[in-house]
Amino acid sequence: MEAAPTLRLASASPRRRELLASIGVAVEIAPADIDESCLEGESPEHFVSRLAREKAEAGHRGSALPTLGADTVVVCDGAIFGKPRDEAHAREMLTALSGRSHLVLSAVAVIGAHGVRECRVATQVFMRRIDDAEMAAYWATGEPADKAGGYAVQGRAAIFVERLEGSYSAVVGLPLYETASLLRAQGVAVWDGAL
Repeated sequence: MEAAPTLRLASASPRRRELLASIGVAVEIAPADIDESCLEGESPEHFVSRLAREKAEAGHRGSALPTLGADTVVVCDGAIFGKPRDEAHAREMLTALSGRSHLVLSAVAVIGAHGVRECRVATQVFMRRIDDAEMAAYWATGEPADKAGGYAVQGRAAIFVERLEGSYSAVVGLPLYETASLLRAQGVAVWDGAL
């Protein structure tokens, strides 16, 4: 028997649902339909935080449960890399990321009884060189099609990542350490290690 939801998740992401389940939080899914366009002159940091907050606000409408919105973007040379439009776009992004480091920004907003609580986490990801044949084979798996930057660190692209400095779970899509703090501040129970 599944536990009753204690949180509304304003996302259809199975990765975020799984990450929340890993810390004992049962969710009700309510994907937020918002405009995810970057505003003119908007910094990547402001952009990712704004989207997380707007998703939480849109998902919270009509809910008695606290609501979590999140967004994750890949940033390289100051440019935001979103989800690829097609194979050519995915290859363009992976080429830019190949053999160097880039930043992954993940923002979380939780709306509940105590207003809006927010955080943003930056993680540096270092990639090895990726050749054209690997990029083509990776695209053929279907995995990069809906991932920021055109790769999933928790999937096959793990073999491209030499190391990271920061939060692994944030690169997957939800920084668990920080998220647990936000949820506790809103009265949502999180697994605490007690038996």
